[in-house]
Amino acid sequence: MSAAPTLDRAGIAARIPHHGNMCLLDAVTEWSADHVVCAALSHNDPTHPLRAAGRLGAANGIEYAAQAMAVHGALVAGLNAAPRQGYLTSVRSVTLHAERLDDLKGPLSVRAERVSGDANNVLYRFTLHHGQRCLLEGRAAVVLDAEAL
Repeated sequence: MSAAPTLDRAGIAARIPHHGNMCLLDAVTEWSADHVVCAALSHNDPTHPLRAAGRLGAANGIEYAAQAMAVHGALVAGLNAAPRQGYLTSVRSVTLHAERLDDLKGPLSVRAERVSGDANNVLYRFTLHHGQRCLLEGRAAVVLDAEAL
């Protein structure tokens, strides 16, 4: 685990492009150069921006994971680095182990683990848990500074 302090919601929002209620993460609870673990409570918000037909489907967990990847990239880059715009280019091997997220009380745990990559392309493995129950898992490819490619 990193010696750096954990982040609250304001610290996360300052490091990712999502603001207001679209910033879905409430805290970074652990991170290192290889992974990040975040906590989220926004899945219970009746005004959640990703709700549709009165519910928040489990596939929306991919957005939670994408935000965890974004904050991980910002933390690894450091406080003095210029922010880099990343783009989720693909998700693969996604398995949903739940139908919805909004009916789960208490925090979600989002883990993103850097599997491989270079300065512009990163592959992450991600999971979303509620307690010990895995709700969603998969892999995601991220391109950084896509305009420069």
